[in-house]
This record gives sequence, C-alpha cells and structure tokens, in this order.
Amino acid sequence: MSELLMPKATAVWLVDNTALTFEQIAAFCGLHDLEVQGIADGEVAVGIRGLDPVTNDQLTRDEIVRCEQDKSQRLNLNVPSTKVPQRTRRARYTPVSKRQDRPNAIAWLIKNYPELNDAQIGKLLGTTKSTITAVRERTHWNTQNIAPHDPLLLGICSESELLEELRKARRRQEREEKKAAREAARKAAAKLAASEAAAASAPAAIPPETVSAPEPAPAPAPEPEVESATAPEADKLESVPTPDAESVFGERSDESGDKTPPADSS
Repeated sequence: MSELLMPKATAVWLVDNTALTFEQIAAFCGLHDLEVQGIADGEVAVGIRGLDPVTNDQLTRDEIVRCEQDKSQRLNLNVPSTKVPQRTRRARYTPVSKRQDRPNAIAWLIKNYPELNDAQIGKLLGTTKSTITAVRERTHWNTQNIAPHDPLLLGICSESELLEELRKARRRQEREEKKAAREAARKAAAKLAASEAAAASAPAAIPPETVSAPEPAPAPAPEPEVESATAPEADKLESVPTPDAESVFGERSDESGDKTPPADSS
C-alpha cells in the first residue's frame, strides 16, 4: 500500500492552496484536526515549506475539486502507475564507538539465548559469522578480555528486535521437533511393516510335541527285619555242651587210626 510522502509538508500546502476542511486534510495526511488547525494558525509546522502532492503524483486536481464541492467526501491517494523499487535491507550499521563492545554482546547472546543461530546474532549486532564463531569457540584474539554484556544496555540493538528474533528461533525449534517426531513415526511404521511382511512370508512353525513328565520311580520296599531267635531255639543253643580240648583231640586221634596202648596201672 502506498503511503503519503511528507504528510506535514503536504498539509501545509493543502491549507494554503485549497478550500478543503481541516477534517478532510487531517484524514488525508494522517494528522489530528487540531494539528491541522494549528498549521492554519501558524502555531504548528512553523518554517516547513509546503509540498505539492499534485506535482508528486500523489493527488489529482480533479480529486481536490470533488472534495471541495462536497465537504463530506474524503481525498483518495493516487496510486502511481510505476512501482517504486523498495530499498533492499543492508547490513546493520554499528557506531564506531560501540564496535569494540560487539564481542561482549555476542558472548552474552550465546550464553543466555543458545537457540539463536549465527545468522540471527549477526543480524542483531551487525557483525560477521567469523567473529561469532571465534567468540563461540574462544579463538578470538581478545578472548581473555571478553565479558558477556547485555546488548540492550550497550545500545547495539533494541528489545523489539531481540524479541522478534527469539520468536523466530522458537518457531524454528518447534518445526524441527515436529519434523523429528514425524521422521521417528515413519521409521517405526516402516519397521513394523517389515516385521509383519517377514512374519507373513516365513513358513508356519510346527508346534512342539508335548512331552509328558516321567512317572516317579516307586519307592523301594522296606527290607524285612530279621526276627530275633525264638525262645525254644535259644534254649537248644544253650543246652549244647561246650567242647573241651580232650574230647576234640581224642576225636581227631580216633579219626587218624593211631592206637596207643593203654598205660600200665602198676
């Protein structure tokens, strides 16, 4: 959308060269009615030279006549037939007196806002990527004297610019997290599909035969206890006479056939 160039100078020219009301001029120039009245009284915009909007192709003479005839109408800004090329954004300018403080500001941003990338830090502080890398990796020539310092207090950047870069960094982190979650879900789904396909192509497994547990061996029968000798047998054993030496040797001599003569009694 086109904007009016030099609204106060245009208001001064319209007040001096047209019969438009203060309300019409204020609405066209984006000013307050009392401010336009102050311009007419010579209390506001003193010393400002009027700028003709017709010459600048921002307003046509027919538009001015139409609004002069009907006080309820409002002036419409003329759209130029040729587009004015917009000024490209150039590198941020840092005053010479504050350039020595940029390494301190870089260290402060790296310490407190690690989500900011090098491009955002360079855009905020008007520095180069090589300087940011040197401060980050502690290879800067003045590393021993670098101390983190708030760039807002140093006046290198404004709070609104810092907040805008932080919002961009957080949105980028959210996009990266969502992308990583989608990638993990895709890998899990592919792995599950591969396992299902492998299970479907494999032959049906034969169920293992059920082996019955062996029966426990029968407990051995208890050995019969030897009964003690009965009373009659014990009596018989006791009644057997105990052999003496004479009877034993006499029996053996009889068996060998040796007959010794009996000794004389005289």
